[in-house]
Amino acid sequence: MTLFLAEFAKTLPPNEHAVMVLDGAGWHASNSLATPDNITLVPLPPYSPESNPVERIWLFLRERFLSFGLWADREDIIDACCDAWNALIADTDRIKTLCYQPWLQKVIS
Repeated sequence: MTLFLAEFAKTLPPNEHAVMVLDGAGWHASNSLATPDNITLVPLPPYSPESNPVERIWLFLRERFLSFGLWADREDIIDACCDAWNALIADTDRIKTLCYQPWLQKVIS
């Protein structure tokens, strides 16, 4: 996570600051986590998937592409997941619709 944050921080233009909303994964709150000065981490309350925009993406992928599937082997599972992901990223409007929740709109406006 420290490496990810450091690399992400390098992509931000000078004088720009990013706020990242994090779920409760252990590596998001590690005592050894180093956060760059141009990033602020905001942890979500425990057990609040409705507050996490990415949860809507996982739900969409499961409902539209991965539910009720029967795959022959590991490779078929990986292929199905890759196909689902590629379909999602090809539809940027869908990502915006899924992630741009009302509470988020209020925070950034």
